[in-house]
Amino acid sequence: MEHPEQASESLGISLSRTARLMRTRLDERLAPLGLTQAKWLILLYLSKNGGAMPQKDIAESIGAEGPTVVRVLDGLERMELVERQGESADRRVKTVRLTPQAAIILARIMRITEEFRQEMWTGVPTSDMAAYERVMATLSQNLGASWGTSGE
Repeated sequence: MEHPEQASESLGISLSRTARLMRTRLDERLAPLGLTQAKWLILLYLSKNGGAMPQKDIAESIGAEGPTVVRVLDGLERMELVERQGESADRRVKTVRLTPQAAIILARIMRITEEFRQEMWTGVPTSDMAAYERVMATLSQNLGASWGTSGE
């Protein structure tokens, strides 16, 4: 088995640059919808979790601090895409829910991201894609991630 010291030293830099470029290009495509990366990430996480999540869980999911999430949620509320509701058992706990208007935006996000994925992966053979997914799953596992690489 290959040891970490034998791996390319530039792998981390390459992963970081590619991820940043990918986010930048996707942000450019979603900007006409009035969405920043933080906004569309929250909408996608909510959608994948049945349309509602505790605000604290959203912050953990996107890797952001609570005050940052509050500001982003304020913007999404102004856009009428989410609503926050206090829980009767603990008024400090806020559940964030998608509004019916969010379904329209989410459909557009999904269409744009699918087109983006198709363009981004053009020319990559299926066998390379399978190898990439195996490597990313192993790296995530080695780093202690509790999520899969698919769709992340």
